[in-house]
Amino acid sequence: MGLVDSLVVFLVSLLIGALGIHVGAVIVTGESDYEYAVWTALIGAIIWGVVGWLFGGIPGLGPVLVFLAYLWVINRRYSGGWLSAAAIALVAWVASVVVLSVLASTGITEFDAFGVPGI
Repeated sequence: MGLVDSLVVFLVSLLIGALGIHVGAVIVTGESDYEYAVWTALIGAIIWGVVGWLFGGIPGLGPVLVFLAYLWVINRRYSGGWLSAAAIALVAWVASVVVLSVLASTGITEFDAFGVPGI
């Protein structure tokens, strides 16, 4: 895959991940700003990657620290505290799975989203 193809896949995955975060934020906090969700997805993915690189290999504790770092990003970016951040993350994950399932079943994209962990 070439550089342009990789960039397109990255951008589409980021936008899908941001859509999940946006849906979660609208449902949980009532905040509706898709651009803000895109930045949240990007920052969350970067933090997820860095913390995963540093601590992800620690059995048991590593994945927990990585997920808490991702929740911390959502908690800092949206109002409502840690429970709201967890709810936004859960809704983001479900929304991304639904969108990616539809897109993957039609052959438009693979099952992958940037900015939402576990997808």
